[in-house]
Amino acid sequence: MIATCCLLCLPAWGAQKILVLGDSLSASYGLAQTSGWVSLLQQRLVEEKFPYQVINASISGETTSGGLYRIDVLLASHQPQVVILALGANDGLRGLSLEATQSNLEAMIRRAKKSRAQVLLIGMRLPPNYGPAYTEKFHRLYEQLAVKYRTQRVPFLLAPIAGKREYFQADGLHPTAEAQPLLLDTVWPVLRPMLRP
Repeated sequence: MIATCCLLCLPAWGAQKILVLGDSLSASYGLAQTSGWVSLLQQRLVEEKFPYQVINASISGETTSGGLYRIDVLLASHQPQVVILALGANDGLRGLSLEATQSNLEAMIRRAKKSRAQVLLIGMRLPPNYGPAYTEKFHRLYEQLAVKYRTQRVPFLLAPIAGKREYFQADGLHPTAEAQPLLLDTVWPVLRPMLRP
């Protein structure tokens, strides 16, 4: 696993920061770093003249426990105004305890809010072969946390490409470069109102 903690194309006038804490879906797995949706987000911020620097702290294979382990240092180092939490998919794919996943996400939300950052929670869905009870509880926990902590939420990052095989790499799990703008377009309408011009 290779960490992708990088500063993306900081505009000279930029001071505010967006921290993205995610897994391979945000770490440009199998792609050039510049083609991932997080890099495209930095480009869009520049184009629309939002003075934000994006810090991508996503790691392929990351779980919520790994994110919780790292978040304090990331918050202290970067002092972001917005934290995008895009974790949980690997917990679900490994069949880990939903209670632990929820507890980890909850702790990360609390720590981000304590640091005075706004939080955007990115939801995920699991393949149906994990069973309806587990998959629905997994999906709902993001909604429950967003309501409880009054955070913004994207219900499902992969919504625009789900079921479209042509938008996935050979492993059937990771989106192609062509899919990345669609992922950004899923996040952007929720993120944009959180930003200061």
